[in-house]
Amino acid sequence: MYQPPPFREDRIEVLHGLVRTHPLGLLITAGPRGLQANALPFLVDPAPGAQGRLRAHLARPNPQVAELAAVDTCLVVFQGPQEYITPSWYATKRQTGKVVPTWNYVVVQARGRPTLVDDASWLRRLLDDLTDRHEGQRADPWQVDDAPSPFVTAQIKGIVGLEIPIDRIEGKWKVSQNRPAADRAGVEAGLREAGGSAEALALLVAERGAAHGKA
Repeated sequence: MYQPPPFREDRIEVLHGLVRTHPLGLLITAGPRGLQANALPFLVDPAPGAQGRLRAHLARPNPQVAELAAVDTCLVVFQGPQEYITPSWYATKRQTGKVVPTWNYVVVQARGRPTLVDDASWLRRLLDDLTDRHEGQRADPWQVDDAPSPFVTAQIKGIVGLEIPIDRIEGKWKVSQNRPAADRAGVEAGLREAGGSAEALALLVAERGAAHGKA
């Protein structure tokens, strides 16, 4: 991934945090049948290994299952906040006019050797962990045991587990750090005015821009 120094993020806790907040990763393989990609919800564990581990599951008929068994490495891409940035938000536009549109975004890429897991106990533990992760904050959280046991057993037979010890993980926080302070302020204000999902990116512009951008 292209990473100009102002945008580079290497801190494991920050990278894992993005994965936890935006867990739907794009799993990419380049195997015997060529490039394949599928979106899967992942869990990230801080151990084993210095970079951590990813866990997920695929439908058993998914052709990428065979590809994962054949490759030495795979790539998972996690996309955080992202928005179009109009040059109309820049103070520089009014000063010189020498500005162009861009896109601000946050992304994490993780690589590792995939291992398929065809073990009912492992898969049940994964399903419990995924459910706890996404249901735990609900007032009335659903649990796997809420479904009939035969039904759960049948569902588990239809999936294959995936474990990826992370060999390499890198992040890119492109949030206007390379712009002058006045431009960053304009971007932050524009994103806040847009509201909705853009507000998360506005917060990152404020946090990162002040620390890494130009005065």
